[in-house]
Amino acid sequence: MPRKLIAVRLISHPVLCNYYVTYRCNAACSFCDIWERPSPYVTLANAEQNLHDLRRLGVRVVDFTGGEPLLHRQIDQLLALAKRQKLITTLTTNGLLYPKWAERLRGKVDMLHFSLDYADAERHNAARGVACFDKVMESIQIARALGERPDILFTAFPDNLDHIGRVWEEVCLPNDLVLILNPVFSYGDVADDAQLNADALATLRAWGKRKNVYLNEAFLQLRTDGGNHTAAPVCRAGSTTVVISPENTLVLPCYHLGQQEFPIENQLYHLYRTEAVQRLVAQEGRLPACEGCTINCYMQPSFAVEMNRYWWKALPSTLKYNYMKGTWKQLFAR
Repeated sequence: MPRKLIAVRLISHPVLCNYYVTYRCNAACSFCDIWERPSPYVTLANAEQNLHDLRRLGVRVVDFTGGEPLLHRQIDQLLALAKRQKLITTLTTNGLLYPKWAERLRGKVDMLHFSLDYADAERHNAARGVACFDKVMESIQIARALGERPDILFTAFPDNLDHIGRVWEEVCLPNDLVLILNPVFSYGDVADDAQLNADALATLRAWGKRKNVYLNEAFLQLRTDGGNHTAAPVCRAGSTTVVISPENTLVLPCYHLGQQEFPIENQLYHLYRTEAVQRLVAQEGRLPACEGCTINCYMQPSFAVEMNRYWWKALPSTLKYNYMKGTWKQLFAR
């Protein structure tokens, strides 16, 4: 039987928006199926109203995601609209298009992540389905020259743990970059053969204590506990995270389950508070597909809003990252 969580809710409003600007991608990663979906691009007019409403709902962080977000031809303007609302911005890219966009993105992304999963080009490019390793290296140098300090987002699989040391020593330390260790997660039929065993989790745990390395310890604890359990859920995806699709719909309870989509029609603030939406929010972590879930995108904000044992597990690494990046000040700015 899952252990019942003793929790005190600290924050009752959503804190994060996963804003899918497009599902299109110029890579074909083996652990993702988003790139297989047809997709439009979000419009500036819709985004402007939505970002205003996200601020009203209490959201503090907006993650412009995809697909590959740099495929959106107005991504710099989308970021500028978010900054106008005093939102903390994040963006993750495979690096292919960053050199083209670098000047226009300067100063607009608070947490810029370059994906890098192996220390050599051949293996990284094979995993990503496209030759992007050299572009990541180029992007790092361009970003640093512009005064940016990107992070390296390393998705950890059973077969690449031996590359963590080289990426840390050869890429992160010389450039004073933070290495974010992102344990692979499965959903549907994606990456269901890439589970991390106890030895792999122990390896990640040890790396998480190193200089310039961020790993949310609660991710590892959740995997040790068998993931989310519907009888005693830790997932708070519906109440912490607003998911907006490229079609300008509100997706609930999360992107990866996508049980229902609601047309936003410039009414995001009111839509989120409707009975139909809140009924789905109330089922967060309790739907059949939620059993065993370890999806980091939703667990990270879930750990941040309830004081339970996962909150305590996440706290040291959260403080460490915000200290390294200096973003803690923005969390308290209004």
